[in-house]
Amino acid sequence: SAKVKRKTFVSDGEAASDGKDLRQQAGEIMAYMKANNYEVLEAGETITFRGLVKKSLSQALFLTFCTALGMASLALVLQIQFQDLTLPGIGSPNWFYLTLLGPYAGLFYWRSGDRLDDIKVKLLSSDDDTENEIVVEGNDDEIERMWRTLDLREKGMVKVEGILAA
Repeated sequence: SAKVKRKTFVSDGEAASDGKDLRQQAGEIMAYMKANNYEVLEAGETITFRGLVKKSLSQALFLTFCTALGMASLALVLQIQFQDLTLPGIGSPNWFYLTLLGPYAGLFYWRSGDRLDDIKVKLLSSDDDTENEIVVEGNDDEIERMWRTLDLREKGMVKVEGILAA
């Protein structure tokens, strides 16, 4: 299951210059979620979106590769550490057979399959309408993508332009 986090973001409200009212902000969030295959599950004070995160062949292959590489590293260490080891009935073990466990990591990932992902969004406005507050609870990776795409600021943080941003 995915790591669930709760974060609060702010954007300029309708009273600020170049600000957005809550309806416009909600529309942008709704459009973002629809574009990323999320559907509205529940709408009230808090809007709950549900999306299906599909399993990825490239991720399964990457896990297989990383596990095989890790097992090969372990085999190398065991080969050096136990050079003179002789097991009864087997003889001298070939530790590099451990790399054959690599595909099982990809198979395990593939069998766990698709997962449902819920994201909860709550919109609030400051009393003087200068700031919109967006409380988001859900998958950490999806929240990260969302705030970058919608150009939101995390509450209490100051946005500093990078040296190469031009």
